Amino acid sequence: MAITKDMIIGEVIQEHPELVRTFFANGMMCIGCPASQGESIEQASVVHGLDADQLVAALNEALEA
Repeated sequence: MAITKDMIIGEVIQEHPELVRTFFANGMMCIGCPASQGESIEQASVVHGLDADQLVAALNEALEA
């Protein structure tokens, strides 16, 4: 299953806890905050000034590794 930017961060982490490192490595340090449980990757990327497409690409690459 590929990660998409409309997926909720909390659900992605629950399904793939190994991706926490990839979130951290790409500047998404708020994985444990309550907002991440209901925020999409795209929403959180906007809030943190990150490129959602770049983050999603890195997450999918990490899944394939």
